[in-house]
Amino acid sequence: MPKMIRVLVVDDSIIARKTIMDGLSKSPLIEVAGYAINAMDAEHKVKQLNPDVMTCDVQMPGMTGIEFLKKLLPQHPLPVVLVSSLNLKVFDALHAGAVGFVRKPDGVQSRQGFVDSLVEAVIEAASAKVRRPAAVPKEQPDLSASLTMTPLRVPQPYLIGLGASTGGTEATLEVMKRLPADIPGMVIVQHMPPGFTKMYAERLDRLCRMEVREAVNGDRLHPGLALVAPADLQCRVNRTAAGEYYVSCLPGDKVSGHRPSVDALFMSMAENVRCKMIGIIMTGMGADGAEGLLRMRRKGAYTIGQDEESSVVYGMPGVAFKKGAVCEQASCERVASVLLRSLQTGK
Repeated sequence: MPKMIRVLVVDDSIIARKTIMDGLSKSPLIEVAGYAINAMDAEHKVKQLNPDVMTCDVQMPGMTGIEFLKKLLPQHPLPVVLVSSLNLKVFDALHAGAVGFVRKPDGVQSRQGFVDSLVEAVIEAASAKVRRPAAVPKEQPDLSASLTMTPLRVPQPYLIGLGASTGGTEATLEVMKRLPADIPGMVIVQHMPPGFTKMYAERLDRLCRMEVREAVNGDRLHPGLALVAPADLQCRVNRTAAGEYYVSCLPGDKVSGHRPSVDALFMSMAENVRCKMIGIIMTGMGADGAEGLLRMRRKGAYTIGQDEESSVVYGMPGVAFKKGAVCEQASCERVASVLLRSLQTGK
């Protein structure tokens, strides 16, 4: 029988705590070890209960969830799942070290849907690594820093697909901020609750050189544009009769357990793209994207997988590597330089 995942629930709202604790308690894999009503209480309970995972609200009286994580995680590297309303500060908390997040019920999502998402996030978090951003090894210098300041010379048209899940919001940012403004057209699938993909795209747009926005059905792909697949829609790349590429973002069944799905994106690229392609698979639980990346490689794409050491969860990239779908593995910090090298050399 698998070991129970012991969870500490941190939330200042009595109603929210009860909803979270009752929901988690229904899972046969989870034991609610205790609860805390604020950051000070949580700091004491972490030391006392030594939980496997902590759920935490972002907005709390006194010390916020973000301030708490910055103080706690260097001393106690504990996987944290944020439980938050639709709030941009979630991404600051993920940057501070949280490994996942779930949106609080607000009428858009049913209570059962919230509980299901929370249980899934806690189970994923239990196997996640809590780590600070790693320095780039001296023997493998990051070449992207110098390349982003000059126009990118790509000898032929390219399209890029990138997929990520647990830990992926920060991992994808690490890649994107190292890329130049004129990067070939990109499509990004990041598993994320509804409402957050637009905010995430806006955050990337502020912090990166290229234009980044949430994809809209029918958007054309072109150099300098990166599109983030909208939550709860399947995003695929299609080709017009004139040879232009665009995305479809439509309702549909889940693929590999997800909507949007990395597999759905990668499989559409393998089927429809006639120019050169690059596929990138980043940190995440499960196997979404592995089969699609393999199909891309078989169609001649250059494929990059995040390595185990730098992955928060070496699930998706690990399965892809074992399938033979990955041409080259690289640390999170080196994926950009591998991508740029491939674009410029055609290899």
